[in-house]
Order: sequence, then C-alpha cells, then structure tokens
Amino acid sequence: MTAAEDAVGDAIARLAASDRMLVALDFDGTLSPLEDEPMDARMLPAAREAVDALIATPDTVVAFVSGRSLGDLRVIAEHDDDSDLLLAGSHGAEFWIPGEGVASHGEDEADVALRDALRTHAEEATAHLDGVWIEPKTFGFGVHTRRATAEAAAEANRLVDAIVSAEAPHWRRRTGHNIVEFAFRHEGKDSAIAELRERTGATAVLFAGDDVTDEDALASLGDDDLGVRVGEGQTAATARVADIAALAALLQRLATARSLRRA
Repeated sequence: MTAAEDAVGDAIARLAASDRMLVALDFDGTLSPLEDEPMDARMLPAAREAVDALIATPDTVVAFVSGRSLGDLRVIAEHDDDSDLLLAGSHGAEFWIPGEGVASHGEDEADVALRDALRTHAEEATAHLDGVWIEPKTFGFGVHTRRATAEAAAEANRLVDAIVSAEAPHWRRRTGHNIVEFAFRHEGKDSAIAELRERTGATAVLFAGDDVTDEDALASLGDDDLGVRVGEGQTAATARVADIAALAALLQRLATARSLRRA
C-alpha cells in the first residue's frame, strides 16, 4: 500500500468516527459523466448506490453542490420533495433543505433585468457559431462550447467576454469543462461548504469535485476534512481518484466504515 493510500485510509477512518459528517459532492463529472446535452446528465448506478448508502448511515448528511441552477440540479439529480439530500445550486446562492424546501439568497429586479438583457445579447452575438449554446441560469448564464470547434469556442468566449466587460464588469466569471459562466452573485463552492457546514452542524466534511470551480471548496477544507479530486488537473485536494467509478468505491468504503463505527 502506498503512502497516499495510507493517508486516504486514515482520513476515511477519521471521518467515519466523526460526530456529524457532511459528504458534499459536485455532480457533473463527479457523479455523472459530462454530457453534450447538459440536461441528459444522470448519476452512474454505482454513484447512486454509494450516495444512498451514505444517506442511510447514522449522523450523516449528503449534499450535492453544483454550479447548476437549483431547478436544473433537481432534474438531473432526480430529486423530489421527500428526498433527504441537501442541494446547493448556483455555486451556493440557492439551496434546497429537507423539511424546508428552497432557501435562496435572492436577487433584485435590476439584477434580473440586466441578466436577461446580457443573456439575449450573448445569444444574438453567438447565434452564427455552430455548437455554441447559452444556458440560462438563475443568477446569470453559461456559454457552453462542448460541441463547438476550438475556433468557434474561442470566438464565442471572446464575444461574450466583451459584452460582459462592457455592460457588467462587476459580474463574476468562472471557467469549467467547455463552459464559461457569468453571474451577478459572487458565492462560490467554498461559501456553499461553509454554509452547509453551519446548517448541518458538521464536525467533518468530505468534498469531491472534478473541475476548476471545485477548487475553491477543496482549498477551504480543514485538517479534519477530506478533499477528493476526480480525474486530472492541479488541485488542493488531499486525495485523487481516477474517475467516477473510483469515487463511488471510495464513498462505499466510507459508508461501510461509518456504519460500523456508528452502529
């Protein structure tokens, strides 16, 4: 067994023994493969089984933390009103809490009007570029280029960057896998983890993600937590797994250890 594997084993044992554990997971690329049509994303069966196993363990809270708008996240997560899963959508600007429902940080009319105007301008500016899609989001929009050529993607991003720089230079810009997101709210996945930790009273947190936007959350974790990077790329995570299947196996291992320690 390698030193890295030993460290992960120690972290799992520590988490399993914690008084109140929060398992917070990105969705796209972490539990579900990335899809050309974003709304086609669904958890792989192994990931779903691992999530269900964790939900069933004592003193454990499971949350999905995503850049998706809360409504879209509920669709792809196949999440209903009876679910025990917590959701943090829009990078932590809106939540779904069991027993409470939607909890949003809200927006004012001027922000919404500007959002709609910029989204329209972005759609008009990129309409001639094949494979480019502007995704509506609660607090902004995303420029999807997964199905576009490299040249079309670069042109779309150049055009939309110019629009936002001119009309809303105060907006937050984020990059991800074949997407650039713009938003008038500035919450990140680090603030989402902090809010979920406070809401749940968690004494230890596992967070897993696969993309640049997940690094804010991974970098915010403490010594008693565990950060997991899914796939390649520079990371602040203390552990790395190759793919969704490997993450599912790690989560199943944690669920088993937790059940034994908290029985």
